[in-house]
Amino acid sequence: MATAWLQSIWPFALTVAVIGSTLFTAFLITLPTQYSPNKEREDEPSIQVIVLGDIGRSPRMQYHALSIANARGRVEIIGYQESDVHPEIRSNKSITIVPLSPTPSSLRTENKILFLLFGPLKVLLQVCTLYHTLGYRTKPARWMLVQNPPSIPTLIIALLICFFRNTRLAIDWHNFGYSILALRLGPSHPLVRLSKWYELFFAKFATAHFTVTNAMGRVLRENSGIQPFTLHDRPPDYFQPLSADQRRDFLRHLRDITQFPDVMIDGIHSGRCMLLVSSTSWTADEDFQLLLDALVEYSKQAVENRGHFPYIIAIITGKGPQKDYYLSKIDSLVEQGKLGAVSIHTAWLASQDYASLLGAADLGVSLHKSSSGVDLPMKVVDMFGAGLPVVGWSKFEAWPELVKEGINGRGFESADELCNSLLELFSGPTEDLARLKSGALKEGQRRWGDEWKPVAGRLFGLGD
Repeated sequence: MATAWLQSIWPFALTVAVIGSTLFTAFLITLPTQYSPNKEREDEPSIQVIVLGDIGRSPRMQYHALSIANARGRVEIIGYQESDVHPEIRSNKSITIVPLSPTPSSLRTENKILFLLFGPLKVLLQVCTLYHTLGYRTKPARWMLVQNPPSIPTLIIALLICFFRNTRLAIDWHNFGYSILALRLGPSHPLVRLSKWYELFFAKFATAHFTVTNAMGRVLRENSGIQPFTLHDRPPDYFQPLSADQRRDFLRHLRDITQFPDVMIDGIHSGRCMLLVSSTSWTADEDFQLLLDALVEYSKQAVENRGHFPYIIAIITGKGPQKDYYLSKIDSLVEQGKLGAVSIHTAWLASQDYASLLGAADLGVSLHKSSSGVDLPMKVVDMFGAGLPVVGWSKFEAWPELVKEGINGRGFESADELCNSLLELFSGPTEDLARLKSGALKEGQRRWGDEWKPVAGRLFGLGD
């Protein structure tokens, strides 16, 4: 009976074996080509920069690409093209942009239930797109530098491709993906716990790691044994303070962009109006309501004490999912007369215009709350590069690594504290704001290149 049973399944088993062998052979034949160090000069390495997001809204990865190219490396920067990249990226002959096919808009949702349904489909599509792009649309490289987050599915695909192509993997940690997911699902959700395990487990197999703060490096060492290099964000050279003439010229240009009335521009020149700037991603990681509440209270104080507090012109830059929601709230506050001493404008500016805006402003505001507590907002670094003092949400561990209280900025932990800082800095002795500006100018003296060369440049074989 046993012999008869074996004879009956033998044809089926043989068919399965042949199919399996054929598929395995096809897999081996179609594996991505490997990197060979003999095909390039040691001091001109090829490096892929991976952004599973919009390249134009990933300034740090663009700075990496420019630094590599300027040090004679060859770069392929891979990601979505949803907004303009830095002009030097496009003009640099050593940098090639490899665009990823965009995710269908039908799979993007802020609804928690639909997110659980569409999320796996979106990840599956990203897996196919990323694997095909890294394995077949691009040439093998010596290094692959991956932005994290997102870690799903980037890390595992990057590890596979690096294994197949004999490429070294470096992870640039901007934050923790699981901490951002926790904002949406809650820290105890099973998917969040799974995401944390996935992120920290697979990251161990990378060759090298960069973190944006010392605090983030400490967390990686304690939780996974990873030994990262700290590579702090620093402003690029095009963020600079403006002279009085440059400020005047830019404000005229800004008037054309934002449709400001001339009286506001004249007010900024005379000091009757203060120019406030905040850049936001319009997400749950930043509490824009807090700024609105502070400006409403400031306006109330200014109206009640007419002539004592200056008028505030607030310009909010950035794109994000909650923008339309807050614009409707702003319109409602204006109709209710609660912003009598404040004018709020939104703008999406080219990189050079944004840099000039920071140089022309009187004060910057950071609303970044840090999902992990150990990342830092790059916008504050850019503000310091333009000599702009900052008030920012400070209730997280890494904040003191960048902002020194009363020296180059101020922290707040509530709308009332933010309002009080605005009242004190805009109506008190001018020395207070001038002292913060002096501190911001000093902090902004160290530039991205100064930070990058001895850390990333040395790792990639491009350091001095």
